[in-house]
Amino acid sequence: MVNKTNLLLLLLSLFLILNLSSAQLRRNFYAGSCPNVEQIVRNAVQKKVQQTFTTIPATLRLYFHDCFVNGCDASVMIASTDNNKAEKDHEENLSLAGDGFDTVTKAKEALDAVPNCRNKVSCADILTMATRDVVNLAGGPKYDVELGRLDGLSSTAASVGGKLPHPTDDVNKLTSLFAKNGLSLNDMIALSGAHTLGFAHCTKVFDRIYTFNKTTKVDPTVNKDYVTELKASCPQNIDPRVAINMDPTTPRQFDNVYYKNLQQGKGLFTSDQVLFTDRRSKPTVDLWASNGQLFNQAFINSMIKLGRVGVKTGSNGNIRRDCGAFN
Repeated sequence: MVNKTNLLLLLLSLFLILNLSSAQLRRNFYAGSCPNVEQIVRNAVQKKVQQTFTTIPATLRLYFHDCFVNGCDASVMIASTDNNKAEKDHEENLSLAGDGFDTVTKAKEALDAVPNCRNKVSCADILTMATRDVVNLAGGPKYDVELGRLDGLSSTAASVGGKLPHPTDDVNKLTSLFAKNGLSLNDMIALSGAHTLGFAHCTKVFDRIYTFNKTTKVDPTVNKDYVTELKASCPQNIDPRVAINMDPTTPRQFDNVYYKNLQQGKGLFTSDQVLFTDRRSKPTVDLWASNGQLFNQAFINSMIKLGRVGVKTGSNGNIRRDCGAFN
C-alpha cells in the first residue's frame, strides 16, 4: 500500500514539474529577440489561407495532434528517417492534411527572412501562433497566446497509440483522455467545438449510418434527415479518400453552431453526439448553443491550457532550424 505522505510528495513534485515547464511561457516572450514575430506569422498564415481554406482546419487539427502526444513541442512535424518512424507516420496521423504542415513551414521561412528573427522562434511556438490565427481568420475570437516553448527532441510513431480521441469514443473515454493532459470535462467540451471547422473521411461515419449494431443499421441518435444527407454524400462504395464537412450547417465559420447541430442530432461522430446525449455534458452544450460569446471565451481558456501541456524547457528541447527535422 502506498504511503500517504509519499503519495502527497509525488503529486507535489509532479505539480511543480508541470508548473516549472509552463513557468517560462509568457506573452511577448520574443519582445527582445524578434519583436514583430506575431505580425510576421499572421501575415504568412493569412497568405496561406488565401491560397486554400483547408489551411484553417488543417492547422487547427495539427495543433491538437501535436499537443496530445508528448505535449506541444512540434514533434508531429518531424519526418521519418531510415532509423526512426516518426509521429506523423503513425496510422492515426496519416490523415493530417499537408496544408497544416505547410502553414508552419511558410511562417518559419518568413521569420528566417528577418535577420534578427532567424532561428530564434521555435516551431512549437509558430504552430501555436498559427493555430490562434486560423481560428480568428475563420471568424473565431482573437486572443493572446503564451510563448516560450522549445521544440521536442523525440518523435516516434510508437508514442502515439492511445493518446488521441477516436470518433467512437464516449464521454468516459474522452474525459479520461483529456484528464491525462490536465484538461477538465469543460475543456473537453470546449475543444470539441473545434469540429465547427474541418472535414472527415466518409469511412469514419460508415458504422453510424450502415452497420450500427445487430438491432439497427443506423445510429438512432442521428437526425433522420442528416442520415439521408450522409448516405447521399457517402455511399458505401465511395472512394475512402472522400471527405465531408464536420459541420453541415456553417462549415467555413468558427462559431457555436456545432453545439446547435448536436441538439438536432447532427453531430458527425459518435464522440460529438455523445456530448448532447450524456447528462454530464448536455447542460454545457445547451449553454454554448445559446450563447456564442460564452463558448468563445471557454474555447480561448481551454486552448491556453492546452498550450501548456508538456512544454519543453532547458536541455529537454531546442529551436529547430528545419521544423521537419532534428537539427
